[in-house]
Amino acid sequence: MQEWRDVGTKGGGITWLTLFVTSGTLVCCALPILLVTLGFGAIVAALTSALPFLVTLSQHKAWVFVLSALMLGLSGWLLYRSGRSCPSDPQLGELCNKTQIWNKRIYWSSLTIWCIGFFAAYISLPLRIWLDI
Repeated sequence: MQEWRDVGTKGGGITWLTLFVTSGTLVCCALPILLVTLGFGAIVAALTSALPFLVTLSQHKAWVFVLSALMLGLSGWLLYRSGRSCPSDPQLGELCNKTQIWNKRIYWSSLTIWCIGFFAAYISLPLRIWLDI
């Protein structure tokens, strides 16, 4: 019975932690930029006064992105390293396959979130200046 609970969970905790950390890139950088672009600067001002950690996150955005990139790298390595296999027991094998599918979905969602945040924080303004928009 102990085997059943451990199947596929070795990388699962890292994958969920990666999703949480990469979501921080959206909260600190992409969301405020989007709101200000859409003309909702007052909402950003209200959010930063109500949630002061947003200011701290945005002040240390380089560390947020480096940490989340390292987590994405670790998570990707855990998911796609060679030698991964599921148990031969039909029930455990099916559970392991489902877990791997969900871990990959969460990983690719996290990577997408990180790319959106990176684009908003580091690429959008220089691109806009370069294009003279």
